[in-house]
Parts: sequence; structure tokens; C-alpha cells
Amino acid sequence: MRKEQVKNLILSAMFLAIGLVLPLFTGRIPNFGKMLLPMHIPVFLCGLICGGKYGALVGFLVPLLSFTFFGSPALYPSAVGMSFELATYGAISGSVYREKNDTAWLYIAMIAAMFAGRIVWGVMRAVLLGVEGKLFTFEMFVATAIIEAIPGIVLQFALIPAIMSALQYVKNRKGKKHDKISVQK
Repeated sequence: MRKEQVKNLILSAMFLAIGLVLPLFTGRIPNFGKMLLPMHIPVFLCGLICGGKYGALVGFLVPLLSFTFFGSPALYPSAVGMSFELATYGAISGSVYREKNDTAWLYIAMIAAMFAGRIVWGVMRAVLLGVEGKLFTFEMFVATAIIEAIPGIVLQFALIPAIMSALQYVKNRKGKKHDKISVQK
């Protein structure tokens, strides 16, 4: 295995762990914690940092493992639908941003992933509820995928670019330290 693959596997495991633990903290905020979409942030970061295939895998596993370990979200239809939604977030954000390294492409990747992920979630929700003979209307989609998600979307647009910027700053600074060391020799 190449060094880059090992690094991405380790980072993916870390993002998976964060995706499992973060909802335990936000879930303590009554009537609001779930609206912060705590599983989404580490999945986005995994896709952006490690690439689309790692982001997709972490996104798919987080809701299912969260149900397995903690019993939340409910497996059917929530965790199953969320698995496909989060896999889409990780795949799209990582694929769009992977070769780019600027703020505009970061926002483009996030918007594309959010749009595609919510569409996937809506389709999955309609299919899963349809199996039970229940309807999933467009109004229900708008209420849950957009209106209830506004606090989480705002948090994602504030937090993720800040984290990515901080990581880029550290990476640039680290490179400059090595340059100074090699010049002094």
C-alpha cells in the first residue's frame, strides 16, 4: 500500500469515528441538535481531504454503524436513506474538489454535493416509504430536506471552509519551515 493510501485510510477512520461521536454531543440539544446535521460535517471533510471514494465509503457507513452501536438514527427508513445521502455527499464533494485547491471550488463542491445528496435522500425516502405503502410528498421533502436542515447547512458553510482554510494554512506553514531548515544547512 502506498503512503498516500495509508494516510487516507487513517484519516477516513478518524472521520468515521467523529461521525459516530459528534451526534452524541449535538443530540443533547433538545429539538435542535438533530437539525445541526452532525454526521454530515465529517463526511464532507473526508471527501474533501481524502477524495470521493473515501468520502463515499465513510458516508455510507456512518449512519449504519451509528444505528448498530447507538440505536440512532432508526435503521429503517432513516439510517438506510441517510447512508445513500451521505455517500453522495462524500463522493461528490471529493470528486469535484479533489483537483482544486481554492475557496470557490470548495463552495462549488459543497453546493453540488448538498444538492445531489438531498435529491438522493428524497428518492430513497420515497422508495423506502413506498415499500410500506406510505407517501413521501414534495412538501414533506421540502420541510425535512431543506427547511429543517437550514441550521445544519449554515453550520456547514461556516465550519467546513474555516477548517479547510486552517488545514491549508498549516500545510503551507509546514512547507515553509522545511524550506528554512534546508536553506540553513
